[in-house]
Amino acid sequence: MAINTKKFSYKDFSVVDIFCGVGGLTHGFVKEKFRVKAGVDFDESCKFAFEKNNKAKFFHKDVTILKANELESLFEKNKKKILVGCAPCQPFSLYNSKNSQSSKKMTEDNKWKLLYSFADLIEKTKPEIISMENVPQLVKFNNGKVFNEFVQKLKSKGYFVSWSIVNAQDYGVPQRRKRLILFGSLQGEIKLIEKTIKKGDYVTVRDAIGELPPVEDGIAHPDDPIHRARKLTDLNKRRIQATTEGGFWRDWDESLLLACHKTESGKNFRSVYGRMSWDDVAPTMTTYCTGLGNGRFGHPDQDRAITLREAAIFQSFPPKYVFTNPEQPIPAQTIARHIGNAVPVGLGVAIAKSIKQHIESLNA
Repeated sequence: MAINTKKFSYKDFSVVDIFCGVGGLTHGFVKEKFRVKAGVDFDESCKFAFEKNNKAKFFHKDVTILKANELESLFEKNKKKILVGCAPCQPFSLYNSKNSQSSKKMTEDNKWKLLYSFADLIEKTKPEIISMENVPQLVKFNNGKVFNEFVQKLKSKGYFVSWSIVNAQDYGVPQRRKRLILFGSLQGEIKLIEKTIKKGDYVTVRDAIGELPPVEDGIAHPDDPIHRARKLTDLNKRRIQATTEGGFWRDWDESLLLACHKTESGKNFRSVYGRMSWDDVAPTMTTYCTGLGNGRFGHPDQDRAITLREAAIFQSFPPKYVFTNPEQPIPAQTIARHIGNAVPVGLGVAIAKSIKQHIESLNA
């Protein structure tokens, strides 16, 4: 149902976030004063953090079996609908693309269903505005077949579709992270807001975590249980101590090298066991970003990998964002997965601002 030609504002809309995780995208909308009514996710371990920080209901459901009437019931009654989400990107990653035996196998992978399920729910519930965040590789994967089918389905239902590939560092996220952002509206094209950060003025590692209290590996800060880095082995402690700020394994002497570093192909793994640089943005946060050997995830000068709290801040979560219930703690690796999979809050803000500008433009 199209929007009536009368003056209205973002307050006339109700937002539901599917594939919501712990609420990175939702929190961007909350910061922009939108009313997020609910989030949907298959991973029930996200429930506490999502509800605690966003005052919205977490609906535990596999999106591939989520019925349209169930989704409809999550929106606030008598409000116009905004549906947003980030379908998990594993089937579209470069790694999975290169390692799949065939396009047919990838098409048959159950995780392909997530994007198609998103499109089906849009078709059946007809929200006035939709937005999707995903990996850039989706645009070209399988010669663009899946992405083009998604876009054409939206257009066939009356949506004006626009999309951009952006770098999160251009929107105040202290991290180098390229993402695809797509919008759809029944009332006209939504334009992504202009970059909020000029080149060279990015939020750096120092800006983001420079004031956090120091911690040793394996020991949590007494005031913040997730300001904790993994305990290092003696060998890895010697490796990080031998690594300069912004450096990596080539700083080491022969006794510290891994076998793979001595091969010709291994010489290209420049980021493995690397330290971050204070005056640069952080690398892309992954679900393994608290592991020293998984990338350039070493602290710039403390002899450890980054903590869960630091990873969350690099994803632009507020420093006080609560990720775990102290009465029902969850494993550190689960929290790392929650953080690495999240939409950076700063990108969520940019998406929400873009939608808000679109709504306001319809009053002109």
